[in-house]
Amino acid sequence: MLSPKRVKFRKRQKGRLKGNATRGTEISFGDIGIKTLEHGKLTAQQIEAARVAIMRHIKRGGKVWIRIFPDAPITAKPAETRQGSGKGAPVGWVAPVRPGRVLYEVKGVALELAREALVRAQHKLPVKTAIVLKEGLGQ
Repeated sequence: MLSPKRVKFRKRQKGRLKGNATRGTEISFGDIGIKTLEHGKLTAQQIEAARVAIMRHIKRGGKVWIRIFPDAPITAKPAETRQGSGKGAPVGWVAPVRPGRVLYEVKGVALELAREALVRAQHKLPVKTAIVLKEGLGQ
């Protein structure tokens, strides 16, 4: 599972996601990829589940790039706890994403095989996504 080796602060304020992504909007490494269409937070487990779905479908061929990293901590209070008494303990890591951000890229396999693998990965993600091709490739 992806998580930072160390962070400056254990807990972070939630913040708000607004606007479109400014970085990571183009396919840089592969030929085909998944791009987000809405705001959301992807947990480390969701990122890993989508990666596994891609890898299992393309078997041994090709290379996969994960273009996001879960570096924001998520906290939660125990079940049946009264309100107050501070912020909960960290329980996991998320990657906040904005519309337009490329999440995964694939190269080295047939486009149809890669497209099918990315569709399987899309089912694992909680945000609406689209499959995009690198500039210059057909379709």
